Amino acid sequence: MTDPIADYLTRLRNAIHAKHRVVEIPASNLKKDITRILFDKGYILNFKFEEDGPQGTIKIALKYHPESKVSAIKCLKRISRPGMRKYTGYREMPRVINGLGIAIVSTSQGVMTNKEASELKIGGEVLCYVY
Repeated sequence: MTDPIADYLTRLRNAIHAKHRVVEIPASNLKKDITRILFDKGYILNFKFEEDGPQGTIKIALKYHPESKVSAIKCLKRISRPGMRKYTGYREMPRVINGLGIAIVSTSQGVMTNKEASELKIGGEVLCYVY
């Protein structure tokens, strides 16, 4: 697999389209950080890290509206790819849907949202947009 973050986003996207409640994804430290951000911002219901085998897995409980069964995540879009990396400074930090969505940024101080990176005045690699 050449792009594990794209695989992570695709597994989430496919589970949402199939209306699954839980999705299992192979774990890595970067994927764990992205999962924590999605949980903190209210895009997923819950998550659990399981240490089975050499890599481990992440179990993610997806969040849906109780009556309309619409997912809390409308779109997951990969921005920086292995073939074309996208870096940004804190002054040019992207705004997703005029501030309603989030951009997940990998910085020198860890993985965080675009708003947190702007407040700390640090730039980094824009991994994905979530809204």
